Amino acid sequence: MTKLKRYRFFSILLFALLIIAFINQSVAIETVQITVKSILDMLFLLPPIFILVGLLDQWIKKESLIRYMGEKSGIYGIFFTLLLATVAAGPLYIAFPIAVLLLKKGASVRYIVFFLGAWSTVKLPVLVYELSSLGFKFTLIHICFGLVFYYLTGLLFEKFYDQQKLLKYDITKEV
Repeated sequence: MTKLKRYRFFSILLFALLIIAFINQSVAIETVQITVKSILDMLFLLPPIFILVGLLDQWIKKESLIRYMGEKSGIYGIFFTLLLATVAAGPLYIAFPIAVLLLKKGASVRYIVFFLGAWSTVKLPVLVYELSSLGFKFTLIHICFGLVFYYLTGLLFEKFYDQQKLLKYDITKEV
């Protein structure tokens, strides 16, 4: 029974796909193709990221990371996190293993939230696209509001979530 409960969301989606297949087979085929492509993309991207995270875990000293992204890092934490997120490449789901590593190494919760938000906003490819497509004014407003919002959200999260509690949190209990 617990196995069924654990996979209920997957079962609901599979049932919905079967209904769609009876209604319109071409939509169902396209859905399966997109799903398979997404899974293959993840299978090619995640192993190198896990290797990189493992190497970073060994290479980066905890004391150094605490100095740049810890509770008392101040403005250095903001700039270091922003730099780290700006040079990032890849989709947002790649940022989560890196965020967990940073959290384990002693980074503040506020900088983890800021890192995840900045990853989605100020990556170099995103900046270049926004500048060329939407203009300088829009890009500047988008980045400024986004970064302020992410930092304030990080401060709010820091009030509610303790770093050690986040590390002990087990997502499998929720599924």
